[in-house]
Amino acid sequence: MPIESKIREHLHKEAETMECPPAISKRIEQSYSQYLQRKRSEVTMKKRLIGGIVAAAILIPTAAFAAPPLIEMLTRTPMTAEQVKVDEVGKATLEKLYSAFPETKSFEIIDASNVQGDVFKPIDSTDLTKMKVNQTSIILQEKGGTGKKITLHINAGTGEIEHVDQENWEPKVKPLITLTNQEIKAKVDNLIDKMYGNVKEYEFAMEQMENPNQKVLMLNYIIKGSEKPFYQVFVHDNSINLTRVGGEPAPSNIKVEGLFTRNGKPDYSYDSILNDDKLFSLLKISPTELKQELAKGKSVADIAASKNISKQQVYEVIANTQVEKQMEAEQNGVVPKNNRSKEQMLKNIEPKLLPIIEHKTETP
Repeated sequence: MPIESKIREHLHKEAETMECPPAISKRIEQSYSQYLQRKRSEVTMKKRLIGGIVAAAILIPTAAFAAPPLIEMLTRTPMTAEQVKVDEVGKATLEKLYSAFPETKSFEIIDASNVQGDVFKPIDSTDLTKMKVNQTSIILQEKGGTGKKITLHINAGTGEIEHVDQENWEPKVKPLITLTNQEIKAKVDNLIDKMYGNVKEYEFAMEQMENPNQKVLMLNYIIKGSEKPFYQVFVHDNSINLTRVGGEPAPSNIKVEGLFTRNGKPDYSYDSILNDDKLFSLLKISPTELKQELAKGKSVADIAASKNISKQQVYEVIANTQVEKQMEAEQNGVVPKNNRSKEQMLKNIEPKLLPIIEHKTETP
């Protein structure tokens, strides 16, 4: 058993016999509340704390001592390599990993576990809510125990890979953190592209954390038009710690921006829907020409009507494209499967698409 597992097991056993004094619980609760309030207004404080938060998550995957009002103890259930390979989520995850990085087929599964239960998640500085957790973790390493290592944390309910740690993939004589920023970004881009795809569609920002003890870089990958990152990555020592924190994947089909505008600004989510090759073909119009017509204050339905094309025809073309994308994303494990038929999905998407087809751009 790896030393990390032994430490974790020992901490769990010790935690079961501990009782947190009420006075300490109250102080922790107050400190936590104050931290959440500061977090909203002090960006510098966030930078200083986040490196420590990541380090704590790496060193102690589950809390061994926490105030009862804030978090419930969750115990990980160990899994053997054989159990991982026959588990539906584990098997699918390994297949995705092997496809992304064929060399990992020869790696050994050195640790695996599943954790289930409820944890408290802060809504704001004064309120907490329970969140159900069902996570499977798999750690693989090159045979010999000293080479490349990769850790995957998967949502066992949806099969989505939520977190990837890549360690020691660069020579120890020239670890990852000693490379140039451009070289580091290339390494991170490769990991995202191999595991999730479409990395070029994201806007990118890199900054160095305020950590005097070691160099830590934070990389944020943001969907154009969004305010929060879709992927957040920390690079330190010889490791990449990648977390998927966003919602829908970045659209990859936008040919012309501004087909759909709201309050004078492009809405990139709806822009992605209207950037549909089948729609352009139906209307016999180019993306640029469609943008010019929409800029005159017409709706897509109006433009279609001028060409003797019904609104229903327009809807069916766009709806089929969107549902096919959804089904493909589910099949590839990008989004959770919902087990609905195509007919049900087409029916459910109608209220979302009709306002887009009828929307008129505000003109000066």
